[in-house]
Amino acid sequence: MSGLAPGLQWGFILLLSAVLAGALELANLPAALLIGPMIAAIVAGINGATVRLPRPIFFSAQAVIGCLVASSIEFEIFVSFAHDWPLFVGAVLATLLASSFLGWLISRWKILPGTTAVWGTAPGASTAMVLMAGAFGADARLVAFMQYLRVIFVSVTAAVIARLWVDTSGVELPHVPWFPAIQWVPFLSTIGVAVVGGLAGRLLRLPSPFFLGSMILGVALHLGGLVTFQLPQWLLAISYALIGWTIGLNFTRSILIHATRALPQIIMSILSLMIFCGGLAWVLSHYLGVDPLTAYLATSPGGMDSVAIIAAASSNVNLSFIMALQTARFLFVLIFGPSVARLVARLVKE
Repeated sequence: MSGLAPGLQWGFILLLSAVLAGALELANLPAALLIGPMIAAIVAGINGATVRLPRPIFFSAQAVIGCLVASSIEFEIFVSFAHDWPLFVGAVLATLLASSFLGWLISRWKILPGTTAVWGTAPGASTAMVLMAGAFGADARLVAFMQYLRVIFVSVTAAVIARLWVDTSGVELPHVPWFPAIQWVPFLSTIGVAVVGGLAGRLLRLPSPFFLGSMILGVALHLGGLVTFQLPQWLLAISYALIGWTIGLNFTRSILIHATRALPQIIMSILSLMIFCGGLAWVLSHYLGVDPLTAYLATSPGGMDSVAIIAAASSNVNLSFIMALQTARFLFVLIFGPSVARLVARLVKE
């Protein structure tokens, strides 16, 4: 595709995205509007597509998803933290220990360098992990390959499980208008939170600043009763597609060739972490009474934005609980990730 003009490349991606997203929508698969464009971009990326989304556009999509999460978080999330903090801490630490152990194994077997393996297996927001990995001396290409490949595995698996787990027999899904009448105050408030929150996150140098910045500001204003959000379906669909394209286009042929030798081990590490997190979900559900689908999505080792999209598209889940656990794990990785990476690299050398 590298010989095609940028307009033709985007035309191919748009057409394939529409076909795949439409097919997945007809199958009632959650997050079809994310997964369809993601797969289309992967096909384009590994066939030499040279187009990339400008970073401000991707950041804008992240900020919109941050508002989506903020609009769904209620005071119950703080009740969950206060009442079940041992549960949150235990689940987060267990996942971090499992991912670090997998990173240590990959390094010990000399499949990948130590810091690369740790950042690649870290269960945090993929974009932030890739950026931080490069800053700490890891091979950003391999980290991106591992992180984005896991996002694909986790997103597709979680979406399929969400579809199969929820019994929709005899239930008519509510009609979601694509172009509702714009309520200008809530709509402009939503755009304002996305812009101001994203820029504030950038100024504060938060990881994934536009997602976390808009989410934090949105939560504060939403819980304070100062903002009502309006997120029309067309705006969400555009944001989903932009995120899917950005992830998918990172799968270039050169990255795949570079990672071919380690591909079986990388896939095994991804599946092992997914199975481990599935076991954690079973424990939360079986012993602590958490809804099974909520527990699975909360412990799922994918990016927060992808999980948020899938959770928002699924009925009968506790989005506040899901995002509380996902956010707690993400923050733990950001705080302790550099130290763990250095520790694993030192242990491998000994």
